[in-house]
Amino acid sequence: MSPFVFRSLLNLWPPFLFTGIHVTRLDRDWRTARVELRMRPWNRNYVGTHFGGSLFAMTDPFWMLLVMRALGRDYYVWDRAGNIEFINPGRGVVHAEFHLDDATLDTIRSATASGEKHLHWFDTEILDAAGEPVARVRKQVYVRRKRDRR
Repeated sequence: MSPFVFRSLLNLWPPFLFTGIHVTRLDRDWRTARVELRMRPWNRNYVGTHFGGSLFAMTDPFWMLLVMRALGRDYYVWDRAGNIEFINPGRGVVHAEFHLDDATLDTIRSATASGEKHLHWFDTEILDAAGEPVARVRKQVYVRRKRDRR
């Protein structure tokens, strides 16, 4: 499936569509993604800022998806853990960007070459329109090379 089609499907996926989450970029090489969370009456919390669950959800699948696509079918890739630190109130449109570089992929491939699992932490900042941090999200991704089944 092309990144364009996949991005379009993600934007129609009910958990994203109904919370104001919009994937604005998914590069052809599956190495970079950008996601926005738009303020809606139904994703505001009691004090009028972005609901924390929506902030976390906007980052949820992307590291796993990017790693999975970059490594290919020879690897198991799963989300393992995650946490979020709220820094400033989020209002208006906020965004997060994900960039998967060659050095990280080399580290993962090296750590899993013998079939061992590797747990890799990724850090992402959610920023407001002025570029100020709203939250920091850490996601741990589980990776293991599949064994030959000959």
